[in-house]
Amino acid sequence: MDIMIYAIPVFFLLIGIELLIGYFSQQQLYRLGDAVANISCGVGQQVTGVFIKIIGLGSYVYIYEHWRLLSVPNHWASYILLFILIDFLYYWFHRYSHEINSFWGAHVVHHQSEDYNLSVALRQSAFQGVFSAIFYWPLAFLGFDPVPFFIIGTFQTLYQFWIHTEAIRKMPAWFEYVFNTPSHHRVHHGRNPEYIDKNHGGTLILFDRWFGSFEPEKAEVVYGVTKPLATYNPIWANLDYYADLWAAAGQMPRWEDRLRLWVERPGWLPEDMGGQQKVPAVDRQQTEKYNPSLPPFLPIYVLIQYVVILLGATVFLMVESQLDWPKLLALNVIILWALGNLGGLLDLKRWGLSSEYLRLLATPLALYFLFPLGSYIWGLAAWAILSLGLLFYYQRRTANS
Repeated sequence: MDIMIYAIPVFFLLIGIELLIGYFSQQQLYRLGDAVANISCGVGQQVTGVFIKIIGLGSYVYIYEHWRLLSVPNHWASYILLFILIDFLYYWFHRYSHEINSFWGAHVVHHQSEDYNLSVALRQSAFQGVFSAIFYWPLAFLGFDPVPFFIIGTFQTLYQFWIHTEAIRKMPAWFEYVFNTPSHHRVHHGRNPEYIDKNHGGTLILFDRWFGSFEPEKAEVVYGVTKPLATYNPIWANLDYYADLWAAAGQMPRWEDRLRLWVERPGWLPEDMGGQQKVPAVDRQQTEKYNPSLPPFLPIYVLIQYVVILLGATVFLMVESQLDWPKLLALNVIILWALGNLGGLLDLKRWGLSSEYLRLLATPLALYFLFPLGSYIWGLAAWAILSLGLLFYYQRRTANS
């Protein structure tokens, strides 16, 4: 039973509360395009996770069943130890994700948002699970049961949801000293030079204090990455940094430098190409966020489609264990196509409209051939027709304005 699925309503309830806080305090905590892109990355991570978890949890179970050295008993004391060890290993995974280019290419997705709100917590990479799994293998070798490992690891992830907010400034001093908090994690998401690669903790902030990576929140935080993503497309968000690495490697004449690039720190270049690049200074007041000016009707269309996509993705996650591989793959394509299209529309890309028309026609046909929908096919057809009408109305209205 995937605990994350049942946490989804709580996530959106808290996001709604944060929106109300922003409204009554007259703060712009959310922007439509950024929030949709954040949640889309999370949806993409969850639906593709049906394949990635074979590498992650599957490898842990295999090591535990075949190669474990001990068998740690299931006891409250071992659960406390397991919690501390998971948080310790998460710290090192997270720290190395900032210090090794190939790891950062996956983790960077979580840092691309230029806002800081609860939707950012959902912004996750589709590839990160491939890298993170390796860091937890020692627990499997030591003989920690996969079930408590999975449950405690999930709750450690859930803990990190609430710290992605500007609505909470500071917790009590003792809490700030021991645990990761919104203040500590705002620092982690800052691209201010003094905040880069700081505060890697998951639940606890103690490891940062002990291993020299702690930085308190002082200067106002400027969020995002040093090279802004400048798109709301969640598909490209997962590929952008790897494309940059590939392009940089292509400019290096020596093969050893091309290979070294993937294991060096972000910003590394050979000495004859400038060496390690410095982090540029920032000023929140002068930093312009990526924010295309949207035509009036487009946000309405995107929100309507987004609600349907989120409901469909939730149903997919609830039934994915009952589906065979071809259906899992087909539904992944359908969901990712939809998310990519909405990103293209919000980016005002020319291809967004034509691809969206094609998706609205192809999706009902694909679902009809994949599943025995029965009378539900008429509801699906009605949704497609209504959506096509809304999209056509948007296009005409935009053309005449």
